[in-house]
Amino acid sequence: MAESRSSWYNSMAVSTLGSGNLRDALKLPPGEDKNEWLAVNIIDLVNQVRMVFGVLCESECTDGKCPSMTAHGRQYTWTNDGTVLNTSAPRYIDLSLTSCQLNIDDESVFPSEIGKQFPADFEERCQTIMRRLFRIYAHVYFAHVSHFKEIKALPHLNTSFKQFVLFANQFKLLREEETEPLREIIQNLVSCS
Repeated sequence: MAESRSSWYNSMAVSTLGSGNLRDALKLPPGEDKNEWLAVNIIDLVNQVRMVFGVLCESECTDGKCPSMTAHGRQYTWTNDGTVLNTSAPRYIDLSLTSCQLNIDDESVFPSEIGKQFPADFEERCQTIMRRLFRIYAHVYFAHVSHFKEIKALPHLNTSFKQFVLFANQFKLLREEETEPLREIIQNLVSCS
């Protein structure tokens, strides 16, 4: 039976994350397939964003409190089959996370067995997922960081976002102009690694 991606990732995490150096833990291990590495890390990053948003979704990020998906003066809109939709932040985030999960669950995009072929446009799909996740982080930092401070969860948010940024930078999964809303936060987090 072929090794599953999750068991492979868990074995990799045990052998690398204990080192304390997040930047090194995210580097492509020698001899490993880049697409496999992208896949396992993207899955982890989606799960982390889902957890971060879970802290907010009950009472903090609601249609009433966040009627649009904004961050640092930018408004993010959802595009569906060429139609631009202005949505509330929680709706946008739900659409984003659902889209990410649909990609992850699609065996033709994220094959669950190691050694199976990835699509030719896999890296572009990873970039789209990362762009969507970034926008969620941007909204969280600009609209809800005080809630994370209040519940003493800011270190968790910062660590999660730092891992996200280091991984995105390592594999060039986000364009610099896309990250502009959080430029200062990124500079501070990355300079500490």
